[in-house]
Amino acid sequence: MSETLVLQMLLTVAAALVGVGTFGALSQQSIVMVMMGLELLVNGVLLAGASAWYFLTPDAPDGQMLVVLALVVMAVEMVMGFAATIAIYRARQIDMVDMATELRG
Repeated sequence: MSETLVLQMLLTVAAALVGVGTFGALSQQSIVMVMMGLELLVNGVLLAGASAWYFLTPDAPDGQMLVVLALVVMAVEMVMGFAATIAIYRARQIDMVDMATELRG
């Protein structure tokens, strides 16, 4: 396969991930499902960035290092988000986004 075809396929998969992630984040009511949608959205953006950097500047490792750094930050962010979700659920038995609007007080 030619490099342009591979790049097109990777960008198509990335666009699909962004689309599914956006739909999942906006249509779900469970906090965990919203976070999973956001995870898919960010993974699509990272896949598009990594594939573009790989095919445009394959000799420079700075793009790949930025993607690895973004993956680490995203993993830490998801761990913190799930910890906050578990803490909210244990304190008030709230697992839906609509119920979480009354967290004051």
